[in-house]
Amino acid sequence: MPTLNYLEAGGSPFETGRMLGRFGAAALQDYARHSPAWATVMRHRGAPAAEAMATLVRTRFPRIWDELQGLAAGLELPFEDVFLWNSRGDLWAMAPDGCTTVQEAGALRRITHNEDGDPAFAGHCAIAVCAVEGGASFASFVYPGSLPGHTFAVTEGGFAMTVNNLRCLKVRPGVPRMVLTRALLEAASLREVRALLASNERAGGFHLTVAHRSTPELLSVEFSSEACSVVEVAGRRLHANHALHAALSDLPQIVTGSSRHRQLRGDALLADGDPLRLLADSGDASFPILRTDPADSDGENTMATADIRIGPSCVEWQVYEHPAQPPRFHMIDGHASIEKSQRTQPT
Repeated sequence: MPTLNYLEAGGSPFETGRMLGRFGAAALQDYARHSPAWATVMRHRGAPAAEAMATLVRTRFPRIWDELQGLAAGLELPFEDVFLWNSRGDLWAMAPDGCTTVQEAGALRRITHNEDGDPAFAGHCAIAVCAVEGGASFASFVYPGSLPGHTFAVTEGGFAMTVNNLRCLKVRPGVPRMVLTRALLEAASLREVRALLASNERAGGFHLTVAHRSTPELLSVEFSSEACSVVEVAGRRLHANHALHAALSDLPQIVTGSSRHRQLRGDALLADGDPLRLLADSGDASFPILRTDPADSDGENTMATADIRIGPSCVEWQVYEHPAQPPRFHMIDGHASIEKSQRTQPT
């Protein structure tokens, strides 16, 4: 599998965004010239919904707005295009962001997650350790040209989060879902997570698995423009990328064949033990949990696997390029243990 990179970014929100943009510039500019996904999202330039979302971000989340400005500068792309790309799942239900998560409650909570995304970005993603002035320090899986926080991340303060796509068909203007999850990386508690999601108009939908070392809960969160549901996980559960909570049972959504079969297959394997073995499963040849086929039915491949263990004193986690191989990164809270020679710094 392609190498997962490592980078460090920091400074002001603008400077942090610019470093992330420089890291992803070559991959995203090449992608922008060739991708049908990019072309689909760019059709919304100047649309009233996109302008309303931009206004909400500028007024409600000015620091993230600055981070997006820096991201655009580092990518050397127009800001409007970068903002639209970071709103892709709000504007287009079939944006290529999938994922599967195994949730395990208990004294030592565990979140194990396959990050599934566009195969065009294979080898161009990274674990980014970010120290943003005036905010929380964190480590997050990042795609080129995208804000941190909509994949999997752990903060220095002990907050852990993984994110799954919901393909919502009914979307109204609100704060883009990737902006909301970036904002959640500033949360100091699970109470703040609930409050932020409840107090803002939401555009698209996500499923989150969240935990904090200071409290014993492991929470499953589903939100859309219409509803926000928070359920405490008991035992071991699996979540593929479609809404499952009773509160969202009437959500108009696309449930792809891959998402449905990963959920069914994963549920059947939950009792077998190791979540990493489950996330490496390809027993359903047409719709495997570990997705490596360039011709995947949803246009998504597994980019990395995170295994996160949340205890009362720290969050210890490992990141794998393949869940059946040794880990590439070992992390404590928001800090990575990796040989310096493997690090990638933005230029």
